[in-house]
Amino acid sequence: MALKNKSLYAILGILNVSPGTGYDIKKYCDTVLSGFWNENFGHIYPTLKKMLIDELVEIVESETSEKKIQYQITPKGRLELESWLMEDTELQPMRSEFMLKLLFSSNQPKEHIIKMLEDYKQIHVRKLEKYLDMQHDLEQGIEAITTERTRFLKAMLRRGVLSCEATVRWCEETIDSGL
Repeated sequence: MALKNKSLYAILGILNVSPGTGYDIKKYCDTVLSGFWNENFGHIYPTLKKMLIDELVEIVESETSEKKIQYQITPKGRLELESWLMEDTELQPMRSEFMLKLLFSSNQPKEHIIKMLEDYKQIHVRKLEKYLDMQHDLEQGIEAITTERTRFLKAMLRRGVLSCEATVRWCEETIDSGL
């Protein structure tokens, strides 16, 4: 079975929520999807061009700059997204440079490993704060977000909160264990 370009589905999903530019898509990835998905401009724009050719998206507004072209999902794109949403999800292995480094750090000075764990913990403390702020904003109500979408966003944020809390606790336990 050929591998599917999952970025295509991330972009279709974002444009299904609201039309936007490549910059808008990147911003959505960096905020809403940041806990579990990443896209960069070098991948977004070529994917959008292919999606245009395949008639999955269309241009709503166009300016001279590629970065200011606004895209929206087409009916064909919506069908493709719906079809993909109904497929079984393949479990993908987690990739973590931090975990790889920690695994191979047995010969490193203990102080370095503890600093590495403290830094990793602080990254997750900041992510947790961000998720809690986003959760608070959602609870206050955001006019542009429907009640239906809010339910799904809250579920995603809750996963992010629990994941960050678990990572912070794991860091603390690992540091306290004395390695």
